[in-house]
Amino acid sequence: MKITFSLYLTILAFFKSILEHAEQQNSLKGELRATKLKDHPGILASNSVLKFIANHSTLATFLKRRKIKNWDLDFDYVKSNYKQLIQSDAFKTYSEVENPSLQQDRDLILFLFKEIIAPSDKFYDYIEDKELTWIDDLPVVNTFLSKMLNQIDPNDTSSLPFPQSTFEEEDPKFGIELLEKVISKEEELQKELEGRTPNWDNDRIATLDAILIKMAIAELIYFPSIPTKVTMNEYIEISKDYSTPKSNVFINGILDKVIKDLEASNRIKKSGRGLI
Repeated sequence: MKITFSLYLTILAFFKSILEHAEQQNSLKGELRATKLKDHPGILASNSVLKFIANHSTLATFLKRRKIKNWDLDFDYVKSNYKQLIQSDAFKTYSEVENPSLQQDRDLILFLFKEIIAPSDKFYDYIEDKELTWIDDLPVVNTFLSKMLNQIDPNDTSSLPFPQSTFEEEDPKFGIELLEKVISKEEELQKELEGRTPNWDNDRIATLDAILIKMAIAELIYFPSIPTKVTMNEYIEISKDYSTPKSNVFINGILDKVIKDLEASNRIKKSGRGLI
């Protein structure tokens, strides 16, 4: 979907803004410091992975075409994440390396994304404010980005993928396939649900909750390319928006049991992109 791809571009634009801020800090402080570059935060401006993303011509084209300027308007968030990064132990260790390797450059940007950006409540709120439906896409995009960042090669422009066709064409196809699977496997999915709600009769379970649980089980069993955690997180989030106030807790408990049982019987077989 275009929404998913726009979210992907927006996060990449964030890295571009981080580099621009690092370069600005470097130029402002460079003449005032007697220490070497590696001894102050300006070393971030030399990170090969960050520079590769920020200067990627295809990214620039997409950002211009889609008029994505989110971080120009919300630069305080960029500055706060930059500050959190350079004050971290991970950055301190990185800055003490004379000539960081490509993997060390990758590790620092992965740390920035996985430990500072992705788990941030402010980031979650920001994404939700910008586009409500982005929240549904966030787990998939985050998983894809985590794998991609660890594979970037500044000498290979294709190592920063722009899977526009994948995001925009496969989502409708997936929706149809999931619907067909849930309908065709209704009896099997109902059996998976039975016995997992000992304190609830089937007719007492909210209809939408039962549908969401069956959809989740179908993903777990029949869609090997979707990470288990992504399925769990997505259906919990969907229930928050569209079902009862306590549905997310109920669905979380049921899916947790289902996943453990399916894994124990070796019925969950996952493979493919994004599984890290």
